[in-house]
Amino acid sequence: MRAFVRTEAGSAGVLVAAIVVALVWANVDLSSYDRIWSTTLSVRLGGAELALDLRTWVNSGLMTLFFLVVGLEARRELDLGDLRDRRRFLLPGLAGVLGMIIPVAIYLAVNAFAGAGHAGGAGLVGWGVAMSTDTALALGLLALLGRGVPDQVRVFLLTVFVVDDLIALVVIATAYSEAIAFTPLLFAVVVFAGILGLRALGVRRAAAYAALGILLWLCLMESGVDPVVAGLAIGLTATAYTPARTALEAASGLFKLFREQPTAELARTASLGLTQTLSPNDRLQRLYHPWSSYLIVPLFGLANAGIAIDGSFLARAFTSPITLGIIAGYVIGKPIAVAGTSWLVSALSGGRIRPAVGWAGVLGSGTIAGIGFTVALLIASLAFEDRPDELAEAKIGVLSAAVLASTLTWLVYRMTALLPKHRRARALLGDVEQLVDLIPAVDEERDHVRGAATASVTVVEYGDFQCPYCGQAEPAVRELLADADLQYVWRHLPLGDVHPLAQLAAEASEAAAAQGGFWAMHDLLLAHQDELRPADLLRYADQLGLDSERFHEDLMRHVHEPRVAQDLESADLSGVSGTPTFFINGRRHYGAYDITTLTAAVREARARALLQTHPARRRRSE
Repeated sequence: MRAFVRTEAGSAGVLVAAIVVALVWANVDLSSYDRIWSTTLSVRLGGAELALDLRTWVNSGLMTLFFLVVGLEARRELDLGDLRDRRRFLLPGLAGVLGMIIPVAIYLAVNAFAGAGHAGGAGLVGWGVAMSTDTALALGLLALLGRGVPDQVRVFLLTVFVVDDLIALVVIATAYSEAIAFTPLLFAVVVFAGILGLRALGVRRAAAYAALGILLWLCLMESGVDPVVAGLAIGLTATAYTPARTALEAASGLFKLFREQPTAELARTASLGLTQTLSPNDRLQRLYHPWSSYLIVPLFGLANAGIAIDGSFLARAFTSPITLGIIAGYVIGKPIAVAGTSWLVSALSGGRIRPAVGWAGVLGSGTIAGIGFTVALLIASLAFEDRPDELAEAKIGVLSAAVLASTLTWLVYRMTALLPKHRRARALLGDVEQLVDLIPAVDEERDHVRGAATASVTVVEYGDFQCPYCGQAEPAVRELLADADLQYVWRHLPLGDVHPLAQLAAEASEAAAAQGGFWAMHDLLLAHQDELRPADLLRYADQLGLDSERFHEDLMRHVHEPRVAQDLESADLSGVSGTPTFFINGRRHYGAYDITTLTAAVREARARALLQTHPARRRRSE
């Protein structure tokens, strides 16, 4: 259960359950459903009062945190993901823009030319319902429907969705907001400038940002602009980075001070020091992502998905231009826009700009983009606020489109799975060169390498012989080494501030390497992590039949300290600050390091490597 909950499929499952509950509730007792969500909840401070019904508190209040998480994920991809190469934003960015324009055009066409009996013009106001993909639900269902789909497809999808959400919020702020009051809007701009100012000054106190965030939300609410805009704006300002080794060492120093003198003041200082080594993006994601996935979005589904369904309603809805326009926009428009834009950009650029995934991944991204729930229902509630019949038709259109889009996505990946292995890999992964995170590249003359030089996959581990997590990862590494087409490299990252014996152990392995015994010493050190004192190291040298006198002299004079320092420098250049950290074919591995996860990552890297060297690719590049 814990493993399932940690996945995107877990959060999607909770949301689907909430939708089912809302539908059952509305069909058992619609009056009860409407009464509960229409209940007014007011907050009063002196003479000032903010009174909203529960549904509005969810839609405009809690959903601000959902858009905050969307903004955080987008910023992380821009800072640490493939989108740090800004050129890679062009294609999915265009796909995101046209992925909204084309569905909206289809919706408007259906409603503009609808039969007179349905008063098609009345539905034109709901054009915004048909444009925005539900990020959380789409990614979660992709994890369920497209098992084995590589992470790059998720990144491509996320980029399209971020553009989607940005434009959707602009639409909400301009087309679906009430009459704009410019004085509160000006105050909102000033408050947001204050948030940027605090960030520029290096202020890290969460309370200051929280206070300004609440004030920004209130200003937008007062201005008539839907305040969910505040969430995305704040999320995009939160930078993402891996903790610097120097910052982590400083945090260790604070903990040592507390260990020597355990006072409340030093405990607070140490706690703040540890927390502040993480980027603002990481801290906010860890705080809000679970709440967004498992409470806020399901609560939104519960508050908005309830529709009383009967035969007469379905007969009316599925002949309504509102329902049909939404279904056509999502199920037809989204795949055409995403896949068509990708093909057109690739063709016009002569292949210089191509999707970072294969064409099956592009098509699957287009079909899964047809799932529009959260933002779609949010816009529907604004567009048809005083028209319950049209609102119900819009809801059934959104839900029907989600079912059809899920079915199409399953078909795409099911048909892809039936392809021969090599063609399947190309269809999913594509053949775009991947960004490399490892600096410098593996050098067989300098690095410690196990495995064949001709292996298609190279796994690099930055490790610390005293680190218990490196010891826990060792069995998985051993299993990986059974793969004859895999090369394994060890680079030193002794964390001397927490593991006082790690530096000398690293130098001992290099002293053994000078006598041709690196890997034997490496295995002994990881097998005896609690026995790394100098006497233990000398004993291991004797056990391995090394020249003990030379080994001892090398340790005492720290002959191999510069060699260990080279690995430390490469760790800093590669953004590595903790152990173990793995790189697979030059790409940093951010997942777990159990054998199942590592094997899956290796399998994907091998498939991509084979695509890079396949004769068809070579002929085309020539």
